Order: sequence, then C-alpha cells, then structure tokens
Amino acid sequence: MNNFSGLGVALVTPFKTDKSIDFDALSKTVEYVSDNGVDFLVVLGTTAETPVLNAREKQDVIKTVIENNTKKLPIIIGAGGNNTQEVINAVADVCDEADAVLSVVPYYNKPSQRGIAAHFSAVADASKKPVVLYNVPGRTGVNMTADTCLKLAEHKNIVAIKEASGNLNQLSYILRDKPEDFIVLSGDDGLTLPQMAMGIDGVISVVANAFPYEFGKMVHLAQKGNFAEASHVHLKLIEIIDLLFIEGNPAGIKAAMEIKGLIKNELRLPLVKSSEILYEKLKEAYKKL
Repeated sequence: MNNFSGLGVALVTPFKTDKSIDFDALSKTVEYVSDNGVDFLVVLGTTAETPVLNAREKQDVIKTVIENNTKKLPIIIGAGGNNTQEVINAVADVCDEADAVLSVVPYYNKPSQRGIAAHFSAVADASKKPVVLYNVPGRTGVNMTADTCLKLAEHKNIVAIKEASGNLNQLSYILRDKPEDFIVLSGDDGLTLPQMAMGIDGVISVVANAFPYEFGKMVHLAQKGNFAEASHVHLKLIEIIDLLFIEGNPAGIKAAMEIKGLIKNELRLPLVKSSEILYEKLKEAYKKL
C-alpha cells in the first residue's frame, strides 16, 4: 500500500457565487498544493463540505482531482456515514479511484464501542482498498477509544487512523500499543508538531489548502527530527491556524484562500461565510506571516 505519511491536505470544494462547484478553482487548488510540497491528497472529507454534494458532484470532484494530480500523489477518498450498508456501497463506488478510503466514526446514532468496531470491521471486510479510520468526536458526538482503535488496527485492511480527538493521552496509548505498520495521522493542525514529537506519522491538514509550503516545511522538518526549526515555523503559523477554526471549518480556510487569491469565499448552507471581523483578522495575520 502507499505510505500515507507526512503532509496530506483535506481539499476544499470551491464554489462560484451561484453556489455551483468551481471546477477551475479546484483544479488550480490541486496544482497549487501539489507544487508546494504536500505528500498526499484527501478528497471528499469534512473540509470538502461533502454532506452538501450530490452523488454526481462527488464523482465530478473525484474526476477533477485525479485529472489534475499530475504528480501522481496518493489519493484518499472519504466514504463515511451512519448507515453501515450505505457506507459499504459508497466505498465500493470510490474504490477504483482511491488508493485508500477515509471513513468517519458513525455520527448521530452514537454507537457503542462494540458498535463502532462492528461497523468498521464490516466496511473493511467489504472494501477493495485499505481503510483509514477517522475519529473526530467534536463532530460525531462519540469518541472511538484507544482500545477500540487498537482492536481495529489488527484488521488486515485497516491501515491507519486520522485521530482528531485532541486527547494526547488517548493518542499516547495508540502509539504505544499499535502494530508497527499501523499509520497514525493527526487531524488537528495546531497539535501536529507536539504530536509528531510523540511519534505520529503525519497529518491530514486543513491549513495546507492555503499554506502548503509553510505547513509542509514544519511537518517535513519534524519528520527529520529537527524539532527546533519546526517549532519556529509552528509558532509563526499558530495565530492563523487558530483563526481558521474560530468560526468553524471550512469557513475560515475558504476566507484565507480568497485572501490569497486562490478561490472565492463561498460556502453552501447550512454553512456560511466567516464574519467580516474574522476576515480582517485573517488578512492581518497573513500580512504578518
């Protein structure tokens, strides 16, 4: 399988002012992040506003990313949900294009740990491609514990986790007890550097949509064990990273990308643009950077 380590970017879905997908902007975004040091691409994740895309749009987004992936970077495609059979069907739909699939802990239903384990086991059994678990309790309403993650890590087709609980103790147990070849990725841009010092393999990043070179420099320095220089980059970026999430994701990153001239600052309901106050703060932080 591909080694999904280093810097992955959770790609946004750019929209035009009429809220249709801006495929030209998506193409340019793929080229921009690829030319500036990201190691792999993540399509149709949380940052992509996937819940408001219809089936045809999802396929068109995947096609656009693949066509513009001139560096042939590994691609992880999101296929998650809270109906196990539908997730299995969604995974089957994207397997031909994906190097791996990213699947989130089922939300709203609030399954038990046994239910989470059974869900992911069923998905992994059915998938033709490796499965990356995604634990983000702030969005799903339920946390996948370290014990459950470690049990699932024994499955031959579950190869990694994007861990976004923000719980460093939980992460510590996963790192201590995981199989040697099981990949652990951060889902928290602001915690990536300390987590890399603990031994994680990389990050699936939001900020890398706008600042792939800068954030990638930090990640790649940390991979080499140069934490002194990596810390310098982290401290330069931390204000922007914090600002990006004050009003939710992807509202912040889309504002930052418009400020940099990459895409239009457009979201689909129920998400809305960042406030003018936040927009101005991002402009000032960008100038300082």
